[in-house]
Amino acid sequence: MHTRMPESMDTPLAVRARGITRCFGDVVALDGVDLDVALGRIHGVVGPNGAGKTTLLGLLLGLAVTDRGTLEILGAPVRRALAAANDVAGFVDGPGLYPSLTARRNLAALAALRGQDRNAAGINEALSEVGLADVADDRVRGFSLGMRQRLGLAAALLTRPRLLVLDEPVNGLDPVGKSHVHRVLTGLAADGTAVVLSSHRMEDVDALCSEVTIVSRGRVSFSGPVDKLRAESGEVAYRLVTPDSGAAREVVLATSGVHLDDRPAVGQRASGDALVIRAAVEALDELVARLVNAGVAVRELAPVVSPLEAAFLALTEHPEDSR
Repeated sequence: MHTRMPESMDTPLAVRARGITRCFGDVVALDGVDLDVALGRIHGVVGPNGAGKTTLLGLLLGLAVTDRGTLEILGAPVRRALAAANDVAGFVDGPGLYPSLTARRNLAALAALRGQDRNAAGINEALSEVGLADVADDRVRGFSLGMRQRLGLAAALLTRPRLLVLDEPVNGLDPVGKSHVHRVLTGLAADGTAVVLSSHRMEDVDALCSEVTIVSRGRVSFSGPVDKLRAESGEVAYRLVTPDSGAAREVVLATSGVHLDDRPAVGQRASGDALVIRAAVEALDELVARLVNAGVAVRELAPVVSPLEAAFLALTEHPEDSR
């Protein structure tokens, strides 16, 4: 299945790609990819390892050119690699930083390389925005992976871009760091910036993105609103824990649209008081009501994998992958 968002004349596009293809020798990294990214939105690009995500983000940053197809960035056709532009910023494969310099001097050096004004106030603001003000004068060689990711984001923010492209921006972040990054990205989108980010964590996509594009083996499997992808997950496996699994089993068997699942499921923890069921989200309300009416306490009812992840797996798994 390949679902693509209909184009809207009401929302200006930061990215419009049609049929873009990129090859490396005999390897086809991207094969006829379409992509629309609207200004003021956070758009997730997800897929298995080797699916072509990093290649796609590199094209958006102007680090390479397409072999075929058309690509427009902020309304301008891209026919060759972009020079560094204030309107587009970001990083792929991790931010390029100088380990021997402090966080503050890294941003000053990067601003100088771009021909920007090395304004101290702007650098301080960027560091504060990503939660690194307290370590501004520490050398980057001592930074954790998450701190480096945040410093890379700060570097991108110096230009106040209209299109921000980030490869795994929350990789290695602790909860505090993740909260900083989420807040920054949602704030940028609210101010009209288009944000494109890749992530291997569907919970981050769910929390941040309004639209998502799933890439599998260089092709688009889905592109559209996150809510639409979640709705297309169909029946999802849930883990039901009660103090009386026997009575719960009877209620499950009597509830329309809910099925016992005796097959092994990813993330399932076997125990005597747990059942694994399959149901669409809408059927869970009736199940819970029936359990309460039957006097069966519910200690846990949680998806084995989230509906969004279930849809992702259905769209990216191939029969030969499980052989």
